[in-house]
Amino acid sequence: MSTATADRFEAPASSRAERFRKALIGTAPIFLVLLVLLVLITIENPNFVEEPAVFLAFLKRAAPLVILAAGQYFVIVSGEFDLSVGSLVTVVVVVAARLIDGDPGKTWPVIALVLAMGAAVGVVNGVITTRLRVPSFITTLGMLLILSGAVFLWTGGAPRGALADNFREIGRLGIEDFPVLEQLPYSVMIMLALGAGAIFLMRARWGRRLLALGDNEQAARLSGVRVEDMRTVAFVLSGLSAAVAGILLGGFAGVSAQVGQGMEFEAITAVVLGGVALGGGRGTVLAAMAGALTLEALFTLLNLRGVSGALEDTVQGIIIIAAVAFASYRLRGAR
Repeated sequence: MSTATADRFEAPASSRAERFRKALIGTAPIFLVLLVLLVLITIENPNFVEEPAVFLAFLKRAAPLVILAAGQYFVIVSGEFDLSVGSLVTVVVVVAARLIDGDPGKTWPVIALVLAMGAAVGVVNGVITTRLRVPSFITTLGMLLILSGAVFLWTGGAPRGALADNFREIGRLGIEDFPVLEQLPYSVMIMLALGAGAIFLMRARWGRRLLALGDNEQAARLSGVRVEDMRTVAFVLSGLSAAVAGILLGGFAGVSAQVGQGMEFEAITAVVLGGVALGGGRGTVLAAMAGALTLEALFTLLNLRGVSGALEDTVQGIIIIAAVAFASYRLRGAR
C-alpha cells in the first residue's frame, strides 16, 4: 500500500480523541453490568473480595474465555464468524496429552506444535473464506465438524495420554509469595499480556484498517486495503487464541474430549455482550474481553444462587438475541 493511501486511515489528533471518547462511552455499559454482577457475587459470598485468592480463582477460570473472546473479536469485527474455536480447544488438549504422555521434556515442543496447529487452522479458515468465497459461517462450521470428528476417531471418545506437570502448571499455578495476592496465576498474567497486545493492535494502523474493512468492505478495498489478507490474519489470530485457551484449560480442567464443547458460542456471546456489532466495523476488543468476564461472572452468580448449570445455554441464547436487538435499535436511532 502506498503512503498516500495508508494516510487515509490516519486521522487528526482531535478526531482520534473524539473516537476514543465515544469508545469509552460505548464500553461503559458492559463495565457497569460487570460491576453490578461482582457486587451481587460479593453479597452472596463476601470472601470474593475479602480473600484475594478467591477473586484470582475467578479470573483464572475466566482467562481462557477472555482470550478466546479477544480472538473471536478480530474475526467478528472484520465481518466474519469463527465457529471452529471450541473444537480447536479440544484438539489442543487431546493432542497435547497424547504426545506428551506425562513426559515433561516434551512440553515446550508440543506447546509450539499446538500453537502452529492453531495458526494453521486459522489460515485454512481464512483462505477458504476469502479466496474461495465460502461464507465463514459454513467454512468454520465445517471445520468444527472436521476437528470434532478427528478427535473422536483418534480417541474413540476416551482421550489417552497425560499432560506433564510443567504443562499443567501454566493453567493451575503462578508466582508464589506475590505481595498482597499471595499467588499471581500464570493464566491471569497471560490473559493480561495478550489483552494488552490486542488493545495495542486495534489502536494501531492495522486495527483501524480492520474496523474500516468490517464497516465497509468496498470502500476499504478501494482505499487499498488488502481485504483477503487482513481477514486471513484475523482468522489466524482467532486460531492462536484458541490454542492458548486450550493450553490453559488443559492445565486447569485436565484432559477431556469435551473440554472445548460450546466454547465457540460462549466466545460469540461474550463479544456480542460487549457491544460489538455482528456485521463488523463497530466495537472494541476491550469491551469484548469485558463481555467474557461478565459472562463468567453471571454463571458464577447463577451457581451461587443454586440455578442449574443446564440453563447456561438458555442464558447465552437470551443474551445474544437481546444484545443484537438492542444494537440494531441503537443503530436505527443513530441513522
